[in-house]
Amino acid sequence: MDRQMIIAASLEELGAARLLLDGIVGFVPTMGYLHEGHISLARRAREECQSVVASIFVNPTQFGPAEDLSKYPRDLKRDLSLLESAGVDLVWTPDNETMYPPGFSTWVEVEGLTKPLEGASRPGHFRGVTTVVTKLFNAVQPQRAYFGQKDAQQAAVIRKMTRDLNFPIEIVVCPTVREADGLAMSSRNSYLSPEERKAATILFRALTAAKSAYERGERDAEELRKIMKETLASEPRAQMQYVSCADYDTLDELETVTGKSLLSMAVFLGKTRLIDNFVLE
Repeated sequence: MDRQMIIAASLEELGAARLLLDGIVGFVPTMGYLHEGHISLARRAREECQSVVASIFVNPTQFGPAEDLSKYPRDLKRDLSLLESAGVDLVWTPDNETMYPPGFSTWVEVEGLTKPLEGASRPGHFRGVTTVVTKLFNAVQPQRAYFGQKDAQQAAVIRKMTRDLNFPIEIVVCPTVREADGLAMSSRNSYLSPEERKAATILFRALTAAKSAYERGERDAEELRKIMKETLASEPRAQMQYVSCADYDTLDELETVTGKSLLSMAVFLGKTRLIDNFVLE
């Protein structure tokens, strides 16, 4: 329907605006500073749902002690304009006080899946993610929620949480959106110096090298990990944190690639930490 996008700040404003939405509601949770990746999620929701809600909230509980929350890029005016042009009906912009009222002490944790990869590198990160997403789901009450494949472990954790807690929500994971040279779009790319930005394509090149070997018939997971490591080692600015070849759903490291699998990595370029992955079908 033709109507102006509603912007709600408080929980009460969100509740009142939510009552006006028709049919299937699709939800796109974001931390703002939006790029084409986020907007592609909003467009997909627009195609598949009668109504679309987005949220913008920089969630403090998913940042580690060494990660500077205050430096996370923000541009609310631009974000709202982009969401409106993507056809979003309602945007919720809660503040910290709304999401974490004084004395807040209730947490949602998914065990197992959150231990390896990002979980090992960023302790407590997923507890912050699953808690905030649970609160967003409860407040927005969508039937579908849209997440990007770039954060593959996050998507796996949220799928599991949604099943375990019986949320009546379909989790839709959408393809990673990339720059022309293959770099996965990310709000954190804005931290890269020109030299680091040039070097950052090494993640895509390393994943591509392993995927090409897979397509030629390589099924030894350790060999695929080795190909990624060797490619990353060819770029002096890149400091590898981990590379992985794991089961798509359980994230258990594989010996042999048989079913749907995930090649993933985390790499530092200077002080900026980038992640990326490919799915092997």
